[in-house]
Amino acid sequence: MSGHLTPRLAVLLTLPPLLWAGNAVVGRLMVGQVPPLTLNLLRWVLTALILLPLGWRALRQPQRIARRWGHLALVGLLGVGLFNSLQYLALVTSTPINVTLVACSMPVWMLAVGTLFFGVHPTKRQLLGAAVGLAGVLWVIGRGSLATLLTVRLVPGDLFMLAAVVGWAFYSWLLVQPPAHMRGSERPTAEAGWDWAGFLLVQTLFGLAAAGLFTAGEQLAGAAPIQWNLGVLGALLYVSLGASVLAYRCWGLGVAEGGPALAAFFNNLTPLFAAVLSALVLGEAPQPYHGVAFLLIVAGIAISASRPRAPQKVPG
Repeated sequence: MSGHLTPRLAVLLTLPPLLWAGNAVVGRLMVGQVPPLTLNLLRWVLTALILLPLGWRALRQPQRIARRWGHLALVGLLGVGLFNSLQYLALVTSTPINVTLVACSMPVWMLAVGTLFFGVHPTKRQLLGAAVGLAGVLWVIGRGSLATLLTVRLVPGDLFMLAAVVGWAFYSWLLVQPPAHMRGSERPTAEAGWDWAGFLLVQTLFGLAAAGLFTAGEQLAGAAPIQWNLGVLGALLYVSLGASVLAYRCWGLGVAEGGPALAAFFNNLTPLFAAVLSALVLGEAPQPYHGVAFLLIVAGIAISASRPRAPQKVPG
């Protein structure tokens, strides 16, 4: 695992924020058409159906899954059941830009979780990068004004998203520091069906158990029925294929190659993408302060990803 940024790694870590920004916009569009927790369940049911032809071999030996069920249930809960349920729930009372901005506290939580629970201490560059990137986030929240920033109040949706982000930090660390039975020679091989599709399929099936319980509670609470139309069908196709299968595949590769801390900085691109997509889809035009925030966020990524220059040897 290396924090060195290559063009391939940059693409892998940039595509998920773009797709997830679209997911936030779609989630906002679905408010009033699909209940939020039901939307999450439908998303992952379709994702499982898409993954099944690719990863079905991982299900051929259930004893492998049974031996690792605790870890798989946890990553399924955090990455599938909890994070996305809370995000769609947040979008009922918050906007795509606000939700994605709250998610930009990810580097702070990622570094904190790594230090407290996984024994990985941040470098000075990572701390500096986190501070610069967070400055960009605060610049957008305050709309380029300190006075506005001091008057900002979080709505319930923002708090739901904050809980989702903390859970995602744990999920990302569990991907790169799993228990012994998921490492090295103990991990089931790709030949046995545990390639990226098989692993994501197993995660999804465990996550569906949690998502199903959340949806059942939502329906018992009197959720409105789904307003089926072509827009809803298109939204479900996007969130299952683009924001799930493709985004999670790229995120998994990016986290494995660059590490959770570096990946978290790229997650800060999500609100900038959300601002552009909101302008195109929802008619909310980006403002000049979005450009300033973009520069700060990119600077945070560059600082955290850069390697200190090796000392030069002096002849003699």
